Formats: sequence, structure tokens, C-alpha cells
Amino acid sequence: MINSFPSPRHPKPLGGDTARTTRSSAAVDLSAQVLNNDDGSQTLLMQRKPPWIRAQIPGGDAYLAMRENMKVHGLNTVCQEASCPNIGDCWTRGTATIMILGDICTRSCGFCNVRTGKPNPPDYDEPENVGKSIALMGLRHIVITCVDRDDLPDGGAQIWAETIEAVHRLAPETSVEALIGDFKGDKGDLATVIAAKPEILAHNLETVPRMHGAVRPQATYERSMQVLKRISDAGLVCKTGIMVGIGETDEEISTLLADIRDKSNAEIITIGQYLQPSRNHLPIDRWVHPDQFAKYKEVGLKLGFRVVESGPLVRSSYHAEEQVREFELNRK
Repeated sequence: MINSFPSPRHPKPLGGDTARTTRSSAAVDLSAQVLNNDDGSQTLLMQRKPPWIRAQIPGGDAYLAMRENMKVHGLNTVCQEASCPNIGDCWTRGTATIMILGDICTRSCGFCNVRTGKPNPPDYDEPENVGKSIALMGLRHIVITCVDRDDLPDGGAQIWAETIEAVHRLAPETSVEALIGDFKGDKGDLATVIAAKPEILAHNLETVPRMHGAVRPQATYERSMQVLKRISDAGLVCKTGIMVGIGETDEEISTLLADIRDKSNAEIITIGQYLQPSRNHLPIDRWVHPDQFAKYKEVGLKLGFRVVESGPLVRSSYHAEEQVREFELNRK
């Protein structure tokens, strides 16, 4: 529903980076920024990307080799499914984020480009196949994520655990970062994944508490915070990630960072610019300047995060292998 989405907060047009159209209809096109004018009409601000939003164009031998690896081994990647802007950069450096449990999600988050629908039955050979593939690729660090599988009794926890264990067994030189969902708050399912002991266990909050209804309609801020706390309490390295430019304020971001440290003791956080995948997704509220991302990082480090990856193109797994090294250095 339109009224569940964040309201634009800009009191006036944003200058040269916007193209304006005015209409009196109350309907809202989600591809546009909408301003409510004093006369009752609405102004659409079709925002162009600022100069600092420039992703590397995919290409080159290393990129093509990674793409072929994914195809040969039949692996899904969130890099492709979620239209990540960093696919050219990451694949050229030989890193990728594997997505297990299929490529159809049972949830319909307002920001995500992964398909929503009825997933296929799980592939119980997937853990072993992923482990073998990672071993053949010879990666130092692998990020594994998944779609939400609310259709499964355990949310996919057992396959998660078996996949992590398979990588540890078949590719012992590869460290594992697992980016999981909330398992609908089930403590036992989360415990199953924790018992597999990935080197990093991540769960993304995505946004500030006020925005959860629009951004993550089938999740809650409190439940996600509990997931992070249980990860930290289990002694694993806990990581989370958020987006900005989707309707929050800078003050809310500072409060959120403090809340994460206070309630969950997460040690790694990523902060990146929200990019609207399509017209059917939540609109971009603002373009956050790189200087502001630097301020987020400063705040986060002062609060006690060991690693803060903050920048316009940062995503959950962006430079993940470098974060492992930085975390170990900061831990000493």
C-alpha cells in the first residue's frame, strides 16, 4: 500500500540533479521522489545518480572466469540475483557471494530484487556440492547467503549447517561468512547454524526501527536484534548491515549504531547507499554524500565496532575478505 512507504522529507527540489514534473493525482509512482505542494498538487523529482555512484563495468578475464565457475558448478549468487552494483569489482578480485536454498524468496522486502514466490523443494545434495565447488575454486574467504525459506519447518537451518560444515571439511583453507535470515525468531533453528561455527555470522538489520514496516514487512527490528545478540553471546564474530537513503535521518543512523552496540555487541557493520532495483521497489529518498559515510564510520568506530565498511557502493559482502583481515588486526 502506498501509505506504508516513507514520506519524502525534502522541503524543496534538489537542484540540478533532478528533473521535475507536476501532477495533481494522488497516485504515487514508486520510481519517483514525490513532494506534496502547498496547493495540493504533487511534484515528482526524478533523481539522477550523483557522480560518486559509479560502479565498475563487468568485464575482463577474471570476471569471465568467475562467471564461468558459477555456471559450471550450478551456483546461484546474490551478486546476480540482487543486481549488485559491485559484481564487476568483486568478481574481478575473485570473490563472490553464494546463495543457497534456491533463488525464490518467501518474503517481499521493499528493497530487494530477489524474486518472491513459492520456492522449489530444497536440494539436499547442495551442501556437499557447494563444498566441492568452493574447494575447486580455491578461495580464501567465501560469503554464503540465502533466500528466506519460511515454507520449510526449520527455515533451512539444517541445510545451512551442513553447507558450512561441508566447506570447512572440503576447503579447510577457506574461511566462511554466513549471512542468514531471522528464522522467524526460532532459537533452535538459529542454534543449529551457530553450532556449525562459521568464522563470521551475519544478519542484516537493513534500516532504522521506524522504517521496518515498509522495508522489511515480514520481519521486525526487535527480532533481528535478538538474532544478533544470540550470535554474539555464542562467541561468534557478529556482523550486520544497513542501507541509507531510504527515508531515515542521519540522527536515526547514529542512534541505531549505538543501539546495535548496546543490545547486540555486533563487531562488524556495513553501511551503503540504497539503490532502487526497479519501479516496483521503494523510492530513493536521498543520495548520501561520501563525506557523510565517513562520518558514519567515525561514529561507529567510536562506539566500539572493530570494522566499519561505510561508503556509497558498500553492500553486505563488499570487501568481505578484507574485513576478516582488518578484524583480526583490530582484535589484537
